[in-house]
Amino acid sequence: MFSKSKINEPGPKQADATPAAPASASAAPAAPAPSDYKTSAPKAKPAASLLSSDLHITGNVKTTGDIQVEGTVEGDIRAHLLTVGETATIKGEITADDVVINGRIVGRVRGLKVRLTSTARVEGDIIHKTIAIESGAHFEGSVQRQDDPLNPGGRKSAPAAAPAAPSAAVQAATAAHKAEG
Repeated sequence: MFSKSKINEPGPKQADATPAAPASASAAPAAPAPSDYKTSAPKAKPAASLLSSDLHITGNVKTTGDIQVEGTVEGDIRAHLLTVGETATIKGEITADDVVINGRIVGRVRGLKVRLTSTARVEGDIIHKTIAIESGAHFEGSVQRQDDPLNPGGRKSAPAAAPAAPSAAVQAATAAHKAEG
């Protein structure tokens, strides 16, 4: 791979050194060289985002990368790889390709690969493709295997359960509005 980059680098330099070469010939080797560099750039994997133990987030978190949570999150999290630290507490739905739980979760967990370590505390349903639960993990809820657990459309009752709290709030606001008018 490195030898290919070195081969492509002298090509444009040689073409630039010979002014008698046609412009189209010198442009053709120059075009693939930058694209070679662009294709090698995405191979570098960025570091996981770390939410420290003194951080409290109220709201949803969404990324295509990796997250390590050590603090508290009240909201849904969507990521590629989610690692829940021993000091972490998450109240909301988790959706990730890989989920490693060392801390506390209150809510639904959706993942292709879900792992509950011995320090995990989960209160909610787990929808997974593969699961591992270590001895000592605390789990209250149901476990369901699906081929595509990241797609909430697979279960009709899952989306209906989420809007229940906002629906009650809307009904209370409507009742208050009717009482005023």
